[in-house]
Amino acid sequence: MGVLEIAKGMGVTLGKLFQKPVTVSYPEQRATLQPRFRGRHVLTRHPGTGLEKCIGCSLCAAACPAYAIYVEAAENDPAAPVSPGERYAKVYEINMLRCIFCGMCEEACPTGAVVMGNEFEMADYRYRDFVYAKEDMLVGVTGSVPQRREADRKGKPVRLGFQLEGQPRAELEGVKYP
Repeated sequence: MGVLEIAKGMGVTLGKLFQKPVTVSYPEQRATLQPRFRGRHVLTRHPGTGLEKCIGCSLCAAACPAYAIYVEAAENDPAAPVSPGERYAKVYEINMLRCIFCGMCEEACPTGAVVMGNEFEMADYRYRDFVYAKEDMLVGVTGSVPQRREADRKGKPVRLGFQLEGQPRAELEGVKYP
């Protein structure tokens, strides 16, 4: 290694020394996310009717390279349908410890039921809270399981630690973010 290479490296270091740091004081300041960020899974509903879009086809589970998704389908009751098809997802679970947030489940879904949302705060101490059930992922549920548990304990609303830069993706229609 020559003196010229060391001087170039030191020049870069000195140039960065006088620039403003990009550190965010998290969680006091919210992190700014891009709209295409892939975070916690969201199960969407049909606008207007409110029926679940998931028809229990298990294509998301088949496409998942980490085998993190479990779907158990059941026959839809014509008198009180859960989804518009013949079947619906009776059990829909995602093990967040196995999930690699690749988005393959979102691409494989023929109805657009599975969408990667923008929430990223999912840390917890309990293993059972990392297995998200259908009730934890449906549209309208704000925050992860640990966030909701902590908010209930303190008697305060769930505070998300991010803000979106720009408009959310079209697939996230109906998902309310601050």
